[in-house]
Amino acid sequence: MNRAEMLDRLDKEKDWDIIIIGGGATGLGAAVDASSRGYKTLLVERFDFAKGTSSRATKLVHGGVRYLAQGNIKLVMEALRERGLLLKNAPHLTRKQPFILPSYSWRGKWFYGIGLKIYDLMSGRLSIGKTKLLSAKTTAKYLPAVTTNHLSGGIMYYDGQFDDARLALNLAQTAAEHGAVVLNYMEVFDLAREKDKVSGVFAEDTLSGKEFELKAKAVINATGVFTDDILQMDDERQHHIVSPSQGIHFVVDKKFFPGEHALMIPKTDDGRVLFAVPWHNKIIIGTTDTPIKEPLFEPTPLDEEIAFIFRNINRYLTTDITRADIKTVFAGLRPLVKAPGQKNTALMPRDHTIIVSKSNLITITGGKWTTYRKMAKDAVDNAAFISKVAGKPCCTESLPIHGFTENPDDNEALHFYGSDAAEIKKIMIANPELSEKLHPDFDFTKAMVVWAVRNEMAMTVEDVLARRIRILFLDAKVAIQIAPIVAAIMAKEMNNDDNWIQEQTTKFTALAEKYLLPGDFPLSK
Repeated sequence: MNRAEMLDRLDKEKDWDIIIIGGGATGLGAAVDASSRGYKTLLVERFDFAKGTSSRATKLVHGGVRYLAQGNIKLVMEALRERGLLLKNAPHLTRKQPFILPSYSWRGKWFYGIGLKIYDLMSGRLSIGKTKLLSAKTTAKYLPAVTTNHLSGGIMYYDGQFDDARLALNLAQTAAEHGAVVLNYMEVFDLAREKDKVSGVFAEDTLSGKEFELKAKAVINATGVFTDDILQMDDERQHHIVSPSQGIHFVVDKKFFPGEHALMIPKTDDGRVLFAVPWHNKIIIGTTDTPIKEPLFEPTPLDEEIAFIFRNINRYLTTDITRADIKTVFAGLRPLVKAPGQKNTALMPRDHTIIVSKSNLITITGGKWTTYRKMAKDAVDNAAFISKVAGKPCCTESLPIHGFTENPDDNEALHFYGSDAAEIKKIMIANPELSEKLHPDFDFTKAMVVWAVRNEMAMTVEDVLARRIRILFLDAKVAIQIAPIVAAIMAKEMNNDDNWIQEQTTKFTALAEKYLLPGDFPLSK
């Protein structure tokens, strides 16, 4: 997947069946769906793939336990089915994750136990493990960091886990393999029209400044929390339909939460669930649900959110997690569709919504990572109908995602590259210096940076450290330390000079400092 080659095609090909605006989970899923059906497909993203919400998830492929409690059976059933399909189609990026819900009352143990058993049964033939009631002793064995004072027992159930930004990238590669053009750093600044119908887009390559007029039989707006921006390009009278909600996560060393089982706290101060999940040999703790007035490209944690997570997680641990223990803190925005009369975003529906404007612009928003494939299918079905192109059936239920590998070894440092791992090994064999680690505490190597530039359309240091090898989301200080090394490797591959190295290092450092925990906040239980 090479950006220069994609741009060359854009110069030669001006007419498309479907143009997709937005390179997050839904947009990339739509690109895979459309291209695999044989439609001539173009996707444009104004920043990097998964720059926004789609790289900032809790890293769970799940049906949504709390949606079951809210009575949203349809969403849970759909998500559980999609969970099973994703684990089957991308085994190199996903895995079955055991969760334990500790209970501090006999009544709570049975109440949640019955609910989680129903959750398990709803997944049917795509079930990934049976729910079990655990004794207090067994619960303490599986969750050695959890306080045992008044512990009644626990419930063990299973959900999926994944690497969100890597999946987004693999979806882009899958779409490209099926003939799609997918471009990051390509911003849509207006919609083209013919006879009051949307007929394409005007876009600018933000790296070169070159502008394009691109025609399409159908245009899909899959821009997440920025959905309203595109809707108002179409009709400036359009009311806002998205209510952004912010969620933040802490990342800590695994020593604070040893073992392979994840923790699920069923009810926090705001009625959400709270997770502590193993990921890349760290622990992710989150999340919050805070209404946000205006979406930002780079959201930052709020003081009250930080205090909230400290307060809720430390109630369950034998040793308090403190500010000094946080390796990185990141925030993401959910594109929740406004519900009449509902101001509490924690209670807003997570279902997706499709809107077909009078101009034939197709907008899809809402939903969540787990259901991206179904959302994409619905969007492309609508695009095919609107554009009157020949109807072709969706084939993504059983479509392997780029990198697919049978029975990957999770202990292999390159396992999340799947079938690409062999090619990265060839790079290291050809140049042994590139087998060196970027930092002694992580298995990420210099060869991975070279691979990201050559084959994954990484254009900036942020692209590499945030979304190709994930260090920014694991340890922000380490990311800052190795930024000059990464910039130098990239500059050599891209034929850039020392000024570029300095500019990229400075820019990334300023960004990464926002992932360090600010200020002092009350940490008491």
